[in-house]
Amino acid sequence: MTYRIAFFDIDGTILRPDNTYEESTKTAIHALQNQDIHVVLATGRPLHELDELAAALQVTSFIGYNGSYASFQQEKIIHEPMQLNITKKLLKAARDHNDELLFYTSSTNHFSTLDSKYAKQFMDTFQLRKNGLIEENMLDQVLSVSIVHVTGSSPAHFEVDPSLRLAPVNTEGIENSYDVILSQVNKGAAVKQMLEHLNIPTEAAIAFGDGMNDKEMLETVGTGFAMGNAHPDLKKAAKFETTSVENNGIYNGLKQIGLV
Repeated sequence: MTYRIAFFDIDGTILRPDNTYEESTKTAIHALQNQDIHVVLATGRPLHELDELAAALQVTSFIGYNGSYASFQQEKIIHEPMQLNITKKLLKAARDHNDELLFYTSSTNHFSTLDSKYAKQFMDTFQLRKNGLIEENMLDQVLSVSIVHVTGSSPAHFEVDPSLRLAPVNTEGIENSYDVILSQVNKGAAVKQMLEHLNIPTEAAIAFGDGMNDKEMLETVGTGFAMGNAHPDLKKAAKFETTSVENNGIYNGLKQIGLV
């Protein structure tokens, strides 16, 4: 198989729980680049927080905000803010149940509250620096939403539209937290659109992930790897499994298919 592009989730895939990466990960990514295989960071994180990591890995192509924005070498391919009626319903559900949300726009992270321990933990864990409070007049600019913390035993009250599902955040130290994933706007849909834009067949694409927000992405590409630390349900959806993010997972996965 001649591979032409590889998509990598960040948290739990490239980055370890302490927000560092193994040297083998950088070596593996550079090995792909040296073989003229495009490398794309595909993340739920906001792209305005990725400059340092992207520079270190020499990556210039991105899928961010769980698929609502994508660019290839500075060319914008996708920009799909959430529907206003959905963001309004999500905010109302949070307020009605005393839960906490995070709304991402193209330039800032907007929390429903800034002074709770859960918000502060979320900021620290994901190294979020450009933070503010959400206001009603910003809800039409939202690219994606994370549920920072659910107070009760179930997040079902956030299922405000049949087009969305809730994906548990698979990050050490973060509990009762979910990504809001839309059926038509997710990492898998963004991967498909990028592949079509570049005229690359799915069988020539690789992807690595660990969380349930990576499910559609791993199912879209020809060669999808679940990390050893991945959510159990993601492992069922992936074609291949590799070792954990703390045990050379990306390097070992690429070794399985002869690319390192």
